Amino acid sequence: MNRLARHRLLWPVLVLVLLLATNVAFTDGFLSVQMKDGHLYGSLIDIIRFGAPLILVAIGMTLVIATGGIDLSVGSMVAISGALACLRISELDDQNAVGGVLAVIGLALVLSLVLGVWNGFLVAGIGIQPIIATLILMVAGRGLAQLVTDGQIITVNSVPYKLVGGGYWLTVPFCILIVLVVLALTAFLTRRLALGLLIESVGGNAEASRLAGIRSRGLIIVVYAFCGLCAGIAGLMISSNVSSADGNNAGLWIELDAILAVVIGGTSLAGGRFSLGGTVLGALIIQTLTTTIYSIGVPPETTLLFKALVVTLVCLLQSPTFREKVFHRPRRGAPPASAGADTKVRVTA
Repeated sequence: MNRLARHRLLWPVLVLVLLLATNVAFTDGFLSVQMKDGHLYGSLIDIIRFGAPLILVAIGMTLVIATGGIDLSVGSMVAISGALACLRISELDDQNAVGGVLAVIGLALVLSLVLGVWNGFLVAGIGIQPIIATLILMVAGRGLAQLVTDGQIITVNSVPYKLVGGGYWLTVPFCILIVLVVLALTAFLTRRLALGLLIESVGGNAEASRLAGIRSRGLIIVVYAFCGLCAGIAGLMISSNVSSADGNNAGLWIELDAILAVVIGGTSLAGGRFSLGGTVLGALIIQTLTTTIYSIGVPPETTLLFKALVVTLVCLLQSPTFREKVFHRPRRGAPPASAGADTKVRVTA
């Protein structure tokens, strides 16, 4: 029990359970999952489906933060990816051509990968602080997305593209399957191979890892490239789900939600050890919180404040220092401090 109480994911799990219980109280049949037309439907399925883009971005952000960095440009990369894909699909002679749609998706992902490499080059190659390096693309990238769309909302009518974010496969939303594949691949590369240990070494002490023979610069570039790729896939999901691209609002502030998900999941912003499972849990908490806000009827003008208060509470409960100061009680049978000091004096004498 003591080990369970000290587990870093205990409080996030309890908060998630509390949020789900709140939704059960306000929404009839919230936990029910039904099969309609060969597809799974239900509030729980919707939470995972709508949270899939955030989970993807948060997975990439986890590895970046584990190296001691940060990526504020993922929201702009989400917008760029969706804008480019919808623009190219709208120019196809046949928007339902599978080959053409796959080529467009590949083009959008390659661009996202290149943008991630650019961030990594600024951080590792030139030595710019991560928050400044990614802030450049955060601002410029949003403008680039609006240039791609010409400031308009581009709509498409493509059945193959709709599958990415709004379709189903094997009764399950296809976006959930994409998240599972990316998560499993990331977990395999970082936990079954030495890649995870190298990332944690760079995040713990980049100079020491370099002296130990680890190519920290190349590793940092790879991590930022992977984060950009995850953001690109998320952008495809978001634009596919609504069959349109909005360069101004797509992925807006998703970088902040991703950072919060990583922190809630127990990964330190200082770098070092990271938890993919904790990140997924944090993203689910944020998406469930959004659902709870709508279900209990929180006024729209106070939504962001309510969300901030809940996230702050979760972070405080997860902090060992905060719990020690607020909930600490002297152990039963432990001698007072003064008695311990007297004993030490007598032994010394």
